[in-house]
Amino acid sequence: MEIIHIYHSGFLIKFDNDTLVFDCLDSSASKYFSQHGKNYVFTTHSHSDHYSQNIFEWERKNYNVEYFFGDDITIRDIRPNYHIMDKYQSLKTNNLEIETFGSTDSGVSFFVKFRGNNIFHAGDLNWWHWKNDSKETQRKEESDFKLEVDKLKGRGIDIAFIPVDPRLDEYYYLAAEYFAKTIKPKILIPMHFADNFDITKKIKEKLGDFNMEVIEIVKRDQELDINI
Repeated sequence: MEIIHIYHSGFLIKFDNDTLVFDCLDSSASKYFSQHGKNYVFTTHSHSDHYSQNIFEWERKNYNVEYFFGDDITIRDIRPNYHIMDKYQSLKTNNLEIETFGSTDSGVSFFVKFRGNNIFHAGDLNWWHWKNDSKETQRKEESDFKLEVDKLKGRGIDIAFIPVDPRLDEYYYLAAEYFAKTIKPKILIPMHFADNFDITKKIKEKLGDFNMEVIEIVKRDQELDINI
């Protein structure tokens, strides 16, 4: 499979002619699509750094597209290929299995099974340890994050997209480290860092002792060949 980092938390995963797209803002991602396959588009929530109406251009260009949205996204014209999903829901379509989990911000996170691969995209499920928050709030953020991640135990996750937000300063790594210790994915791909690519090198070094691969991202549209 091939994974392309589009921007921020946006990724595209290519399986021959089929693609999975997560939290993508840039309609130019369609250059990776195939007219001969199926394109599954996931948007975890409505925040402008995760969701753009640009994604609807893909179906207007006659790509074979099916959309999955977190429940906080308002869609006025619901079509048969649009699916609004609340947390803790399951859905099967074609050879795709989807299960939603919660977030520590808005919307949902997605656990997807496709062609024998177990993929998790966290959306804004993060350990939001803001230094200016009260100790009580910090403890609640920690507890909420861990309770949600713990629900993923035993899922056998192959690829996990996890936030490493540089705005958290020295606490950027908390979510990725806990996820690595608790869930043990085969591959962890950092996200939610805008153009601060250096932080992906930092998290790779930080998690170097874990028995998994951590991907370093150095640019937009970086193409990653992944073997599991």
